[in-house]
Amino acid sequence: MRNSIEFEVYGKYALFTDPLTKMGGEKLSYQVPTYQALKGIVESIYWKPTLLMIVDDLRVMNPIRMESKGVRPIEYGGGNTLANYTYLRDVRYQVRAHFIFNPHRPDLAFDRNENKHHNILKRSLKAGGRRDIFLGARECQAYVEPCVFGEGGGYYDHVDEVYLGTMVHGINYPDETGSKEMEVRLWNPVMKNGVIHFIRPDECKLVRKISEMDMKIFNENNVEPADKLLEQLEKEGGSR
Repeated sequence: MRNSIEFEVYGKYALFTDPLTKMGGEKLSYQVPTYQALKGIVESIYWKPTLLMIVDDLRVMNPIRMESKGVRPIEYGGGNTLANYTYLRDVRYQVRAHFIFNPHRPDLAFDRNENKHHNILKRSLKAGGRRDIFLGARECQAYVEPCVFGEGGGYYDHVDEVYLGTMVHGINYPDETGSKEMEVRLWNPVMKNGVIHFIRPDECKLVRKISEMDMKIFNENNVEPADKLLEQLEKEGGSR
């Protein structure tokens, strides 16, 4: 696929929180990452407001295991409280994603250099990302590295179908939709032979408004064009 990357992301723990479990201060992870969580990982590898990162496929490599921990999170009013968080344990995923230019950002047309953005994206992936990688929560540190999607053996390769119920797909932000609303998307994923194929955000039928929100301001004053960034990276000999 054009402008695509394939990578493996792994870590000791992951917490892709089911929002239904937040009511009492407890947190329970979904069985698999949400589209939004994977999009966040791709954007930690490389992000510019000029681009829209699209997650295409997820391959679950390790068995789905969970582990509960007693934690002391900070309360909004100050101090600590006691809670029980249920994490995914020993996770490893293969991800396939690509980028397109953000059609709702004509003001960033000066930064639409497809080839150079793709080169920076691949360099950043090879270096392990331009920002820290997390699996759903900051305490779940993760690592990324290039791979060939589909290579190697996965735990669910021979499991025909696993229905995962209703999950959050992701969040619609004004920067990516052109509207002045923040919305949440829901969907019903099915894992087939260990692979989940994500529908695109605009294909989600279950969308609910959260709040009104204005689009962020980006222009030539606060966005560095891809050609200048690539020149800088080549001089530095790295991607950070």
